[in-house]
Amino acid sequence: MIAGLTRMVRDVGLAEDLAQEALVNALQQWPETGIPTNPGAWLMAAAKRRAIDYFRYNQRTERKHDEIGRSLLAVERAHPDFDTPLDDPIGDDLLRLIFVACHPILSTEARAALTLRVVGGLSTDEIARAFLVPEPTIAQRIVRAKRTLAQKQIPFEVPRGLDLGARLASVLEVIYLIFNEGYSATAGQDLMRVSLCEEALRLGRILAELTAREPEVHSLVALMEIQASRARARVGPDGEPILLLDQNRAQWDRLLIGRGLAALERAAALSSSKGPYRLQAEIVACHARALTAAETDWARIVSLYTELAALTPSPIVELNRAVAVSMASGPEAALPLLDPLLADPLMKNYHLLPSVRGDLLARMGRHAEACAEFERAASLTRNLREQALLAERARSSAEKAVEAAR
Repeated sequence: MIAGLTRMVRDVGLAEDLAQEALVNALQQWPETGIPTNPGAWLMAAAKRRAIDYFRYNQRTERKHDEIGRSLLAVERAHPDFDTPLDDPIGDDLLRLIFVACHPILSTEARAALTLRVVGGLSTDEIARAFLVPEPTIAQRIVRAKRTLAQKQIPFEVPRGLDLGARLASVLEVIYLIFNEGYSATAGQDLMRVSLCEEALRLGRILAELTAREPEVHSLVALMEIQASRARARVGPDGEPILLLDQNRAQWDRLLIGRGLAALERAAALSSSKGPYRLQAEIVACHARALTAAETDWARIVSLYTELAALTPSPIVELNRAVAVSMASGPEAALPLLDPLLADPLMKNYHLLPSVRGDLLARMGRHAEACAEFERAASLTRNLREQALLAERARSSAEKAVEAAR
């Protein structure tokens, strides 16, 4: 409904209000009149009539709104659409709404909040709890985002040509941001927020069907499907994190893995070139295809991370590549790869850098140094589950250091 109304009134905030008013009317009338044969069409018609009233009687509305109101009235009189199912023609409108909500003119945080609100359907309170920020903060982000879109007169359309690639990258970034926050929560009591992962997957699947010829969309879906397949195995009975190599792979969801591999095949069939999501999807596919940790093709994973680092240079990618090198060639080969990252300002407070260093040092028998790294990592993360895991690893390393000293 919001997607269809936004196409008509060119204002996401107003479209959301109109949709809500139509739903209120339905709650008031349907208990007495019964549910219509086509409830979606009834709701859309009610929202259109409210839009006509709004544009007709609001004296402060701009002239273009008057014109839209008159055109809506003419359409309503000539073609009342009570018999048109709401979910029949909305594909294009929904795609436009996703592109508007993820417009680069908005901050990343605003894009994520607005997308979850108007496309995902989450309440402001749910979004605030998901990102562990106060509800008024999320509400302000959403209000400001809607106001910015209206003031800048962002067209309600799917970009074309070169603009599509730039805007699509923004959309994929937002969807993956939502997924990652659900997969590895930044802070709080839980390692994962499954509802955010589910919302991101839902958005990704919708986008993949609406942009069926875009390989990177299918690649992102593949990446999320395969990562989500590990959810049950990532957390123990008491909520404690379980590292990848220690997970019971029998608990990995084979259905999600199958869907992910199928999406990856769709991406490969569309293009031989590999974008960043394709490379990341191929990396997680290597894990998914290995029935045991020992069967993992670490050499191929190193090669894929090398390609990814060349395509999108990033200290995070280099950190992950170092982990893969340690598994393929040993910790001694990987530890020097972390040295340049220690001077990178982006990694100064990133807890996984000392965590990885601690792991490599522990595997090399340098337990006292490993203990210090795990303690630093624990001090940097705001996720309580990760804090507990890292503190336990620090304690274990300290004990081994004492034993070695004897």
